[in-house]
Amino acid sequence: MADPPPSASPCWLCQRPLGRRVERHHPVPKSRGGRATVPVHPLCHRTLHATFSPAELQRLGADPARLRAHPDLATFLKWIAGKPADFHVVTAPRKKDLGRRG
Repeated sequence: MADPPPSASPCWLCQRPLGRRVERHHPVPKSRGGRATVPVHPLCHRTLHATFSPAELQRLGADPARLRAHPDLATFLKWIAGKPADFHVVTAPRKKDLGRRG
């Protein structure tokens, strides 16, 4: 069976075309009452959750322009801009979780 074609809609965060793998992100976290989802690249999804806590996403998450303007995400978005749709690398854990132990 052939791979499904890439989605026609762009990634909600980086605005690049979506590839074969698409994840659904809750701009307002489910734990904070969010129900709506948006399509994102897996790498963009992991970067959002590695950068922001659920409380921060609740405050900023429904406005992608505010997220894109955040210094940490602006650097990521500049770096990812020229990468292919299915580009992926390992994402570091959220900064606040680095001190935690399993």
